[in-house]
Amino acid sequence: MPHPFEETDDSLTAPVSPPPVHFAEQALLGALVLEPALAAEVDLEAQHFDNRAHGALLDAMRTVPPPDPEQHRENADWLAALHAEARPQAPGLPHTYLHTLVQACPAREHAAAYAWMIRAEHARRTVRVHAERLAQTAADTTLPHPVEATMTEAERLGDLLDQLAGQFAPHPGSLPRTPMPPDAVAEAGQEAVDNEQLLLATATQAPQTVQTMRWLTTGDFTVPLYGSLWRCITGLVHRGGTVDPVTVLWEAQQAGLLTGTTTARGLLDLLSDPHGEPDHWGTRIVTRALLHRARTVSDRILAFADDPATTPYQLITGSRRALADVSSLHARWHRATSPAPAPPAAPGRGTPPAIRAGPVPATVRKPRTGLAR
Repeated sequence: MPHPFEETDDSLTAPVSPPPVHFAEQALLGALVLEPALAAEVDLEAQHFDNRAHGALLDAMRTVPPPDPEQHRENADWLAALHAEARPQAPGLPHTYLHTLVQACPAREHAAAYAWMIRAEHARRTVRVHAERLAQTAADTTLPHPVEATMTEAERLGDLLDQLAGQFAPHPGSLPRTPMPPDAVAEAGQEAVDNEQLLLATATQAPQTVQTMRWLTTGDFTVPLYGSLWRCITGLVHRGGTVDPVTVLWEAQQAGLLTGTTTARGLLDLLSDPHGEPDHWGTRIVTRALLHRARTVSDRILAFADDPATTPYQLITGSRRALADVSSLHARWHRATSPAPAPPAAPGRGTPPAIRAGPVPATVRKPRTGLAR
């Protein structure tokens, strides 16, 4: 128990049911107190610890020169030096806590196992932080270039996963078993609804453009009905059928889209009011779909990270697969926003066409345009 006038460090006050990593950190530091020379061999840094005071103690153990083994068994001078070194970073660290760490260590020879547990939990926390940043960036409506900013965060998360993959060996059953939360439904705000309606109307008016818009899929729409209508339009175009509001309305009837709330007159009015170009509205739709997908993928990765039964390698594998969904949609967005390839350059005016060798053609007379006098 700390001295009654001694401040205690809140970070050392374990919760009622502390997580296993709390005990792993105590066990490792206890092993290092018992055998200080091990501190140089442990492949960890202060930031790997969940407990700030524990990280300060590790730094102190690497700063204060290790004691002579014989003297270390006889006095507590090295412990006092450790406490003095760590105290600025952990102001409430009590003197007695170093003895608590010794009692918390079952076996000093298991220090490597304790260090692995700490590294695994640090990986989990780090992946979680990156996934949260991905979701926050995708939801930030103030960014001038939201897709680029979102994909930058996705790439950073991917780089982190590549880094971690080299630290944790694969094992059988490497896919996480965490139940996935249902994908959040994309919010069909007024702007999204307007964009989708305008796409359908302009695509019906200019169906030739639809052939170049294979980067847009029905799953990109926030209103399922409009995604189904897009399928009707693309189906007509790809079959070489006639496309106008009436033929699309017929396709919608064949697809079972006409219901009590979706009437023939309502669809006909929607398809007959075009403004702008199809690819403009389509690009807006796929952009919105990408940002929504990034938030959905973040939710999946957070579910993996929050599941204590998920091993580090399962977390890495599941997160990589989730990120692949964002990458595939980004590839479609890139096709939508990339300029069309320029046509082959015509020969310059000063470059005469190549002439094949051959007989000289006979002179061709110009026909007369009037009567002979």
